[in-house]
Amino acid sequence: MDSVPQTSPQVIWSPVNELQAKISLSGRINVYSLGLLWTKIRLDQDDWLKRGKVTNGSLVLEVDAGNIEYLDGAGIAFLIDLQEAQEKGGGKFVLQNLDSRYQPLIQQFDPIQKLFPAIAPKTRENFVSSVGRDLSSLMDDAADLVTFLGHLFSDLCWSLTHPRQVRWGDFVNTAVEAGIAALPIVGLVSFLIGVILSFQSAIGMQKFGAVTFVGPLVSLGIFRELGPLITAILLAGRSSAAFAAEIGTMTVNSEVDALVTGGLSPIRFLVVPRVLAGVLVAPILTMFADIVSIGASAFTMLAYGVPLINFYNGLVQIVDLEDILSGLLKALLFGVVVSSVGCLRGMQTTTGAAAVGISATRAVVSSIVMIVIVDGIFAYISYRTGF
Repeated sequence: MDSVPQTSPQVIWSPVNELQAKISLSGRINVYSLGLLWTKIRLDQDDWLKRGKVTNGSLVLEVDAGNIEYLDGAGIAFLIDLQEAQEKGGGKFVLQNLDSRYQPLIQQFDPIQKLFPAIAPKTRENFVSSVGRDLSSLMDDAADLVTFLGHLFSDLCWSLTHPRQVRWGDFVNTAVEAGIAALPIVGLVSFLIGVILSFQSAIGMQKFGAVTFVGPLVSLGIFRELGPLITAILLAGRSSAAFAAEIGTMTVNSEVDALVTGGLSPIRFLVVPRVLAGVLVAPILTMFADIVSIGASAFTMLAYGVPLINFYNGLVQIVDLEDILSGLLKALLFGVVVSSVGCLRGMQTTTGAAAVGISATRAVVSSIVMIVIVDGIFAYISYRTGF
């Protein structure tokens, strides 16, 4: 075993002229003795290469290794570093008088390019290829969504005929987590929506002397549109991401594959309880959001001199049971969308450290997009049918 030398080896840098330099190595060139010498020689070499580029000539670096007593892996790496820097600077590297016993070590790294491969330039994708790739990905995602919804609908029908085989424990836990735990944030956002809508509407309506109509109009918008929509968006940020993260972690850990191997359907085992929980909690949270928003609107209108009894009378005259049921039906659809999309993204989780985070992000974005699409379709149907 090589022992630590008491003296440093001789590594002498001597420029011959502007186009030629020489390094003389002697003594024991090993990992213990190269620390400061390596950096110093490389700095001298870099300065010489920079000055030599001005002359536009071929720079030659000669390394005399005839007086080396011992050379370990660090010494080989030192020689390779010198060669790489020389060839990268457009010059020539010449190794002289190296003992034959070290030649096999040097030949292992010949050619040196395999240690320092050139970085391949990235090909820029043209617009047509980019659009085609994105469109193909979108169509594949749509096909996966349709397939998943088909399996989900089939298993939901199965759960109606086999209620005892549904995992009601997971259903209750998910409903509590997605429903009761979401009450504070839903209440806070709903309160702010009621206050802000009432204030902003009253500012405009006051110019026409129609402040008393603000409460009923705001209430109608909350029951039919804003209550279900705000609740669905909050569920998308909380529950959909949570479903995707939970199932995604199971997918990464091969737990979903284990269910398939054991003859169990992952959709029945994991997705159905979560979708049923979403169907249950979405209308309940929507009603809670409606009540909080309308209460906030009523107290806001007190600042404009509208008594609570007037607010209530206008609300009863404008809002019908059909409006409330329309909002609850929309919330029911939103609950199905949010929970099913979150489960789908969890099932699509790939491998890797960032896979679960990517699935959670995709779940939130996809849920919001689907909420907008379903809301638009529902609005058109409501317009055509009057519901």
